[in-house]
Amino acid sequence: MDSPHDPTALVPTPGLAYEAPKPCLARRMLPMIPRYARKEMTDIWEPATKFKIWYEIEAHACDAQADLGVIPRENADAVWKAKDVEFDVARIDEIEAVTKHDVIAFLTHLAEHVGSEEARFVHQGMTSSDVLDTCLNVQLVRAADLLLADMDKVLAALKKRAMEHKMTVRVGRSHGIHAEPTTMGLTFARFYAEMDRNKARLQAAREEVATGAISGAVGTFANIDPAVEEHVCAKLGLKPEPISTQVIPRDRHAMFFATLGVIASSIENVAIEIRHMQRTEVLEGAEFFSMGQKGSSAMPHKKNPVLTENLTGLARLVRMTVVPAMENVALWHERDISHSSVERGIGPDATVTLDFALNRLAGVVDKMIIYPENMLANMNKFPGLVMSQRVLLALTQAGVSREDAYSMVQRNALKVWEERLDFRELLLADEEVVAALGVDGINEKFDMEYHTKHVDTIFKRVFGES
Repeated sequence: MDSPHDPTALVPTPGLAYEAPKPCLARRMLPMIPRYARKEMTDIWEPATKFKIWYEIEAHACDAQADLGVIPRENADAVWKAKDVEFDVARIDEIEAVTKHDVIAFLTHLAEHVGSEEARFVHQGMTSSDVLDTCLNVQLVRAADLLLADMDKVLAALKKRAMEHKMTVRVGRSHGIHAEPTTMGLTFARFYAEMDRNKARLQAAREEVATGAISGAVGTFANIDPAVEEHVCAKLGLKPEPISTQVIPRDRHAMFFATLGVIASSIENVAIEIRHMQRTEVLEGAEFFSMGQKGSSAMPHKKNPVLTENLTGLARLVRMTVVPAMENVALWHERDISHSSVERGIGPDATVTLDFALNRLAGVVDKMIIYPENMLANMNKFPGLVMSQRVLLALTQAGVSREDAYSMVQRNALKVWEERLDFRELLLADEEVVAALGVDGINEKFDMEYHTKHVDTIFKRVFGES
């Protein structure tokens, strides 16, 4: 059976009648949860869209065959009579219930529109995968174009907030613990740089998957001229697959879905940071809380980071499509259909979910509330402590061994941790430190601008000279 669906699903169980595929389950390549879907992306995966692409593949192939003199020109022209037809998904399902083959069901339905005699040369020398794989790649390319536009929205939002808070000082954290001062602008800038890399990856993945194959059984072109493939691909905006084995090699798709997984991980990276910022004990930033919004059914005071928590979950859904895509690479000989059922799920699910997540992230970043005064208050919970490295380095520059310098700084720093004393005052009261650095030398090490002096340099690296 030369069909992409699972034959075992179509074999009647002894004693039970065969049940035809249901449009809502068998035919519709849509996400399991419409709540997290946007129409522009779901339209790409609608059965009607798929059948329209199948039709275009077959019609363009007929044109090329006619140009080669393989089929009569009038037959090729007749196929185009269906160019404005909305193919009846229910009717195709009805035919497939008998044929047990989706491409044949479609071709039968196409003949109902253009006439059986006129359609007798449709699919000449082709195999089902020529239609299925070329169509899938058209859909993935269209999905990638939407995702690239989504990424532009995210990048614009991140750049706007980075510029807005370029010099808004906040404490940097390592291991979740106060480290040294940074700026909120640098936080947004690093997310921008990461997403910009992801955009380049997605552009490469789009290019990787933008191939088509009209090579016939086992990919040898024995029954169809390679010129047909070249013509169809040119019409659909694809490149001919250099060598196909009745199917387009699935390493291309593995790279595509792996790229979506990386983008999803970067979305979670931003979401986790925002979720941390919104914690009550931190509150350096928060999701916009709209008029009439409710945070909890039980506690009216609650403002929860529900959007970024949602993004963390959506990222997991996208990433879970990566391993099946990797496993699809290894097929038996020239083809099998173990990949087909996987792609019917992960194709729409990954692209639809990521499309939704990117648009949600762009909105979250754009509307996010920033609290600069809370950032300073958090940094000063342990007064002056974030300047410990400056003091350490100054002591070594003053001739103190690193081991002694570290001990001198740490004994004062631990008092700040334990008693919430002022680090600078402790240093000024430490005779050894004063002897090495002097009073002015100690005070000079608490200049906040020291930590922001290279922000412009970093911004130029990320955003260019603008």
